[in-house]
Amino acid sequence: MPAIVYLLTIKIGMDPNIAKFGSLQLTWHGIFTAVGIAAGVYLGAWLGRRQGITEDDAYSVALVGVPAGIIGARAMYVLENHARFSGHWVDVLRINEGGITVYGAVIGGIVGAVAYGLIRKLPITRGLDAAAFGLLLGMAVGRIGDLINGEHVAKASSLPWATEYTNPASPAFTYGPIHPATTYELIGDVLIIGIMAFLFIKLWQHRPGITFFAGLVLYSAMRFGVSYLRIDSGVNCPNSVGCPEYIVKNWMTFPQVVSTITFAIGMAGLAWTFLRAPQDAPKPAMPPSAPTGKAATARSG
Repeated sequence: MPAIVYLLTIKIGMDPNIAKFGSLQLTWHGIFTAVGIAAGVYLGAWLGRRQGITEDDAYSVALVGVPAGIIGARAMYVLENHARFSGHWVDVLRINEGGITVYGAVIGGIVGAVAYGLIRKLPITRGLDAAAFGLLLGMAVGRIGDLINGEHVAKASSLPWATEYTNPASPAFTYGPIHPATTYELIGDVLIIGIMAFLFIKLWQHRPGITFFAGLVLYSAMRFGVSYLRIDSGVNCPNSVGCPEYIVKNWMTFPQVVSTITFAIGMAGLAWTFLRAPQDAPKPAMPPSAPTGKAATARSG
């Protein structure tokens, strides 16, 4: 390995585990995931108001989307690593022991939120445009925790930079200088947010849905490429049958298969947004107003 890699390697020795409360382990990954969810929900609600969605409706959608995302994250992890659960299906419910995928969280959250939006007859495409920013922001913030913990082990780096984990509790402790793959994803998320912001400002009023579908296409392409660097899929698989590391002729990993599907959905969605007739600009929803007059006096008393 080139000596310059070692010179530019960032060594991370932080303990990924902060504290333990009974069977619950508090980690940096968990903290930044929670912060990311909170920041994403707030941003989505704020943008949703510009799309004509009230804050009450936005937070109601979040109350459905977040649990649906958790279910989706666990379901996709189990699907990807089904060989590990064969004969031990009760372990599927032990989510406190770890094992979720961000892709599953995104898909599950979107499906749950859209289903709720349809029931409430909310503007789905405009809501998805606002939610796309929250999703990308939440994932970007969550990746900070992955960087600290050494989650999602990547291949050895042959470039003029790398990360090396020196704490034995880190999942990447024994791998030496490796690609900071999740940090690549973080940078990609931020760049995609910038591109979506441009589309949101220029086209969102008359082309609802374009921001969401453009973000889906860009994220799918980015995730497909970064997945070539990650080796965590299939690690510690009990046998070679059903291991998820490579599932399509030893070429595509499970996340890449999902990326291919979501990329196709995104492209179809983009075509649909341009083929349909332009929409009228939405009327921004009014923010909740502070109580005034007698109501304010009564509440303050």
